[in-house]
Amino acid sequence: MIDDCPCGGGAYAACCGPLHLRARVAETAEELMRSRYSAFAVGDSEYLMATWHPRTRPRSVDASDLGWAGLEILDVVDGQSWQASGLVEFIARHRAGDLRERSVFERRAGRWFYVDAVTT
Repeated sequence: MIDDCPCGGGAYAACCGPLHLRARVAETAEELMRSRYSAFAVGDSEYLMATWHPRTRPRSVDASDLGWAGLEILDVVDGQSWQASGLVEFIARHRAGDLRERSVFERRAGRWFYVDAVTT
């Protein structure tokens, strides 16, 4: 078990850990984005698939590359618990180079899902 959450939000057990264990669902688009980043960092492909919108979800996702080194949130547009969509812009640090992305999220049946990304 890891101590610090890969997303930078504090202790893993109080941050993204409960989402990965399915003890609760993300309340905002940003929280889902952070938990998805952390899932990549810890190699949790099942969580990534479960939180990917059915309309855009691939057949599989490979989260075996554990070279993620940090997350910086740049902007959040909408994505609160009462809204139907949101956009989160971030930089994900990786040993092979940084990834800057704007991720689109939608709420379905009270749960947030990752839809698609626009890289910048």
